[in-house]
This record gives sequence, structure tokens and C-alpha cells, in this order.
Amino acid sequence: MKLRYAIFLVIVAALYAEAAAQRPRRQRPVADSSRVVQAYVDSLRQSFRRLDSVAAMRSAHGQQAIDGRFYRLFAPLTFYHSPAAKAMGADSASTSGDSLANAVDAALLRVYLSRPELVGGTETALRRAGSIRNDIMDEPMRQDFDITEHDDPLPDVSVYAPTQVMVKKPNFWTFGGDGNLQLLQNYVSDNWYKGGESNYSMVGDLTLTANYNNKSRVKFENKLEMKLGFQTSQDDTLHKFKTNNDMIRYTGKLGLQAKNNWYYTIQLLAYTQFTQGLKSNDEKVYSDFMSPFNLNVGLGMDYSVATKNNRLKGSVNLSALAFNFLYVGRKNLAGSYGVVGDHHTKEDFGSQVTVDLTWQITDQIKWKSRFYGYTTYKRVQMEWENTITLNIVKYISTNIFLYPRFDDGGNYDENLGYWQFKEYCSLGFSYDF
Repeated sequence: MKLRYAIFLVIVAALYAEAAAQRPRRQRPVADSSRVVQAYVDSLRQSFRRLDSVAAMRSAHGQQAIDGRFYRLFAPLTFYHSPAAKAMGADSASTSGDSLANAVDAALLRVYLSRPELVGGTETALRRAGSIRNDIMDEPMRQDFDITEHDDPLPDVSVYAPTQVMVKKPNFWTFGGDGNLQLLQNYVSDNWYKGGESNYSMVGDLTLTANYNNKSRVKFENKLEMKLGFQTSQDDTLHKFKTNNDMIRYTGKLGLQAKNNWYYTIQLLAYTQFTQGLKSNDEKVYSDFMSPFNLNVGLGMDYSVATKNNRLKGSVNLSALAFNFLYVGRKNLAGSYGVVGDHHTKEDFGSQVTVDLTWQITDQIKWKSRFYGYTTYKRVQMEWENTITLNIVKYISTNIFLYPRFDDGGNYDENLGYWQFKEYCSLGFSYDF
């Protein structure tokens, strides 16, 4: 009998081992983000069912069905101290009779043990961050809005209703300029120990610009400069007043862009003066309107100067081929300007350079500089005009004008040679537009 029972046990063990060997071994699934999220959602769903039954039970006994501790299951998963403390028996006495708290802690503990990688925060970090401000919940927040019982229906407008589209043509022209009126008074008594004479002087200048730039390749610049100044002198018995500054000058440039700031340019420069040029106690007229009149046409390259802050801007023109035309209306003045024989005109060819810059040194100081040089390789003419403006207040400024000039085609002076120089300093009104 005992032998039969032993044989039966051996046969059962063999069959069980064979079945276990034929059974396929379960492979541990590789966790990915979607499965982790799905597992967390499933655990929340199961916990919600259990808690829902607990809430229904509490409602049946007349207790509060909704408790604030539900939020711990549906907020971002945080490690709270109470589930671990209850599991280790450290906090079982405080909440042993609270079924809802025990159920919530039990659900959280299962998630902590099965999916610890989902826990993103701790209760210690939440306490360190602080609690919600109580003063916010003192008074309920109410929105102020109006309820309209009836509103007018929307107008029946066709989706394909014709509309008018206005395309505004861009304006490539810019206009500007500036003007100054400077006054100077000088009084010297008759018994002044160094001598001298009293005088009054006035200088006015106006600059107008009209520039075209299509932001593509074509540029057309126009500038008209006019200056006229008078002075009186007690020692001059022949003239009540005479000019100390007199100029009309037009500069025009037509450019076709070559590359970046370089342009192929034709430059036209024409200048004369308003009235007669006189000297004290001298009846001779040294210059007059259209005596002389200079017209210069140059073909070359032009470079536009402009810094990032626009403090320094202007242009540099280089004309390898330039034609100069000189006209003197008064025949008795023709020789003083290099016209030979019984003629009023003189023509020659050469090269020229023109540099026109404006530098806004500060908000109160501005320097306008113009350099002009022309040579026929037999004679040289150079002019360098410098005007430094100091703005005292908005419309009152001081001008310092420095003007050296060289012309070896004119009269020779024993002291200065072919050099000439003009300078003045004045105070007056200025306006930019």
C-alpha cells in the first residue's frame, strides 16, 4: 500500500515537471512612456472606484461625501509621509478610524511601490514652498458682466462682396535744409589806445536739399546753398556797407549703384554770387553776379558715407574726367580770373574731388566740412570750408567759419602766395527742417 502511494506521487511530480517545461516562459515587458502613463491611469481609475464607494458609504451615514484629500490622487504624483508612516506602523493610531484617509493612503502606497519612477515631488518640498494665501479666500471672486436677453443678428454680408484695395505708391523723395542768421557788433572808442574801428555785420545762409533714392540702384541728389553777409565800417567813406560773404552754389549728382555704397556718378557743380564785391575806400569792383560764374561737370565714382548711428554722413566724389567752364560778365575782371584775350569765357579739362561731410559730434556741436579740389595738371584750385555750429538753446547758436583756399591761377600775393583765407565767428538764430 505504501509502495503504491509512493509510485503515485512520483508520477504526479513527473507530469507537473513536464507541463512546467512545456509552458512558455513569460518575458518581462519593456516599459515605455505610453505603458507607464496607462498603468498610472489604470491605478487612478481603480483607486477612484474604491474611493467612490467609500464616499457613497460616508454619504449614506450623513457624513461629508467630498473631502479635500481626494486631490492627492489626481494632482501630480507626490510622495506624502502618511502612507509610509502607516505602512511601518508609525502613524496608525491617529487615523485608524478614518476610512477615507486610509483608502487614499493605501492607493498612494501601491503606486509608490509599483511605480516609484512616477513620483515627481515630495511633501517636504511642498512645505518648504509654503501654503496658499488665506486672504485670497476671504471673499468670493465675482465677475462683473452684463447679460443681454436679445442681440441684433449679424448683417447678411456676402463672402464674395467686392472690396477696394488702395495701393499707395512709395515716395522716394526727401526734402530738407537749414538756415542761419548771424549778427555781430563791434564798438571801439575814438581814443582806444590800439586803434581800430566800430562796425556792424550780418551773415545769413540757407541750404535746401531735394534727394531721390529708389532704394534700388538710382540716386539723384540736389543741394542749393546761398550765403550773403554785409558789414559797415566808419572809416569807409565810399560805401555805406559792403559784402563780407556772398555765394550761390548748386550741386547735383545723378548716380547708378555699382556695389554697396559705390555709385557711377555724373556731378554738376555751378556757383556765382549775388552782388558786387568791394573793399574799403576803393572804387574798384572785384567781383559781381556772373563775374565769375563757374560750371563744372565731372564723370566718376561717388561713395556714400553713413555710420550706424548716423552721426557722420555725407559723400566722397572722385571724377577722373571733369570739364570746367568759366564765364566772366565784366570784361575788365576777365584777366583776374585767368581769361586770356578779348574773351569772357575759358574752358579746360582736368580731374576733381569733392568731399561733403556732416558730423554731429554731440547734440549741441555740429561740424559741416566741404573739400573741393580741381586740377588741369597745369593749375590747381582747392577749397576747404568748415562750419562749426554750437547750439546754445533750441534756436540760438554760434557759428565758427574757417575757409582756406588755394588757387595758383589767380593773383600772387607777396605774403601768402596763392593761399587765401577767410574766417568769422558769429552769434544768431538757426533752424533745421
